[in-house]
Amino acid sequence: MEMFGVNSHSTEAGVPAAALDRLQNNITLAFLGKPDVVRFALVALLAEGHLLVEDVPGVGKTLLAKSLARSLNCSFHRIQFTPDLLPGDLIGTSIFHQPTSSFVFQPGPIFAQIVLADEINRATPRTQSALLEAMSDRQVSVDGQTRRLGPPFIVLATQNPYEFEGTYPLPESQLDRFMLRIRVGYPDRANELSVLTQHRAGEPVDSLKSVIEVDDILALQAAVRNVKVSDPLAGYLLDIVTATRHHKDVTLGASTRAALALYRASQAYALFDRRDFVTPDDVKVLVVPVLAHRLLTKQFRGTGDAATNILNDILQHTVVPA
Repeated sequence: MEMFGVNSHSTEAGVPAAALDRLQNNITLAFLGKPDVVRFALVALLAEGHLLVEDVPGVGKTLLAKSLARSLNCSFHRIQFTPDLLPGDLIGTSIFHQPTSSFVFQPGPIFAQIVLADEINRATPRTQSALLEAMSDRQVSVDGQTRRLGPPFIVLATQNPYEFEGTYPLPESQLDRFMLRIRVGYPDRANELSVLTQHRAGEPVDSLKSVIEVDDILALQAAVRNVKVSDPLAGYLLDIVTATRHHKDVTLGASTRAALALYRASQAYALFDRRDFVTPDDVKVLVVPVLAHRLLTKQFRGTGDAATNILNDILQHTVVPA
């Protein structure tokens, strides 16, 4: 198959498409039995989005984020979110430097290319909101100065379900900044047995090495933007988004930002199949990960099965272009 007018083992930017395989394979050395979860995480990276991993404790949310970060030759900071974490602890603060009688800015852990926001919903809404500018504009404003982040810049956030004690729901405006929300789930028996065996010699993620450089990531992100989306398919995507705004069980439907996220994520998903065009199946597989957390349903906010069921109903009733 030809992709971007070149051999199927390379992209237009000259980056080997095998880099995607190296990335996936490296992550699965530590994160076993969930290839679809790994692919969704890489879609968020290549589509220049942010990823929210939500599930019960102990199923590998942090492990997934750490495995991805260690596989990239990028600066990486992990932030453990707690109720007493302040915005300044995240962004940084100015400290008086006595020898020069001036204030010097000390950057916080948000100044990294890969940021792991662990248990993000354990911090107060005020601290959660400190991430908004960084996630939306890839910059932070402190003391009247704007400081750029990245490229690349991606926030990998983990959270426990809201019914767990000591958590704070993320505001809708912040949820809308996450391109995808995924769940890990429990591994099957064979893979869980492999996890037990793997840990005899220590933590596998600690031995992971980077397999891709920053320039390769940026080139792959540029290649994603060149993946074609036909006009009928763009209309199909928009029909799905529009249907969420008129569904009888939805109070707040998907935004235009959500439509853009679904568009770009579909391009990235197609790139993994070595295609330079998006198909309806690419859109379908991404509808729930991209849109479910953005919906406010009459039953409850889009965190449980209600939003998923609504989106599956919309997919069944939306005409697929020929």
